[in-house]
Amino acid sequence: MSLTKQLVLLIRSKPVTTADLEAASLFVLDALCNAYAGRQTEPADKFLRWFSSQGQEAGRQAFTIGALTHILETDDLHKASVTHPGCVIVPAALTVASRQNASAIEFLTSVLHGYEASCRIGNAVGPAHYRIWHNTATCGPFGSAMAVSSLLGLNVEQCVDALGNAGTQSSGLWQFLETGAMSKHLHAGRAAEAGLVSADLAALGVTGPPAILEGNKGFFRATCPDADPGAVLRSPEEPWQLCLTSIKPWPCCRHTHPVVDAALELHKKVDGRSIERIEVASYQAALDVCDRPQPTTEYAAKFSLQHCVCTALLDGHLGFESFGPEQRRRLAQYGNRISVSRSASIEAEYPGNWGGSLSVTLSDGSRHTASRTDCLGDPEYPLDRAAMTRKAENLLLFGGWDDQRAQLRIKSILELAEGSADETLFTTIVDELLCISDKG
Repeated sequence: MSLTKQLVLLIRSKPVTTADLEAASLFVLDALCNAYAGRQTEPADKFLRWFSSQGQEAGRQAFTIGALTHILETDDLHKASVTHPGCVIVPAALTVASRQNASAIEFLTSVLHGYEASCRIGNAVGPAHYRIWHNTATCGPFGSAMAVSSLLGLNVEQCVDALGNAGTQSSGLWQFLETGAMSKHLHAGRAAEAGLVSADLAALGVTGPPAILEGNKGFFRATCPDADPGAVLRSPEEPWQLCLTSIKPWPCCRHTHPVVDAALELHKKVDGRSIERIEVASYQAALDVCDRPQPTTEYAAKFSLQHCVCTALLDGHLGFESFGPEQRRRLAQYGNRISVSRSASIEAEYPGNWGGSLSVTLSDGSRHTASRTDCLGDPEYPLDRAAMTRKAENLLLFGGWDDQRAQLRIKSILELAEGSADETLFTTIVDELLCISDKG
């Protein structure tokens, strides 16, 4: 039996509790509010113009909503797989739920299934894959295919076909980071679209390779030098992978968050005018992606350990306004005072724990330190329902919504877990996200 088929059977045999549905509704809320807020950006204008010129079939809808969800860098992240599942799974499931007039419970269950497939495969790719490949883009199509297969009611063999054809479209390279290109948004969109199209085709009998994961010319052999195929099926008794996923409180790369949290702790203890030296210790993947001493664009600043640490240390907060040209100019003076390095002990815990440490030396010779093993928003240090609701409110306000309208939309999404949502909700949300005449 192929690894893909075993994965499908594992996912479909996992029980879904009321608590699981409630958790799924919170992650759906986070993803959709990220998409609403993402509409207010320059990249969103480009993706929405592209969508309006292409016609409104389901794949393009999922693609565009996926791109919008990933723009602001505040969408969720699954640590072990190093994937952002929400920006791929939720757009694909939303699009098909709207088309199929799915029930709230069917939709949330499909989201749980999608996260499980994407994250379990991501758990197996190995660290070497991530150095070149963007895991959200490569593992995401499996998740969107699994979610849509659930909504379409595909049988096991059809679902295997869907995942096989999704996997053969797996792609997404980190090269965009060198210039701050917008390809990362495209990665999320394409992963959502690829899985949706693969499941639609499987429903029509288009077959896919069952051994797409472990085959001699399959995904692991092609892109994963140190793959751990056993991780795909390991610990089936664990909670749903969605429940092991982190929510990001700060609008910057998650690799910066451990030391951002540490810097926020030290904010009240240090005077920025007295800082002589800042030393950051992290794991190699964080350095590979986020060692950027002098970021020259807003997007690069979100991927700069140096910029994010200095902002948190000096301002005591990171918001959407923390990465613009004025802020970059203000913090440039600290560029020659900050160093980043790899810590062997922190590296040994990654990716199970995304840790970091920070040491600040002042002009009087005093030294202040702080460290983190886990980040705010991780399952070990989670945002509660109230905090997630506040985050959603802030995202919608950034997206141009007034408070009353924002509260109504948040309530309608959270009601999905009760199975009592308005039957037109999915279509309404799709229309709101893809409308180009009203940016609010």
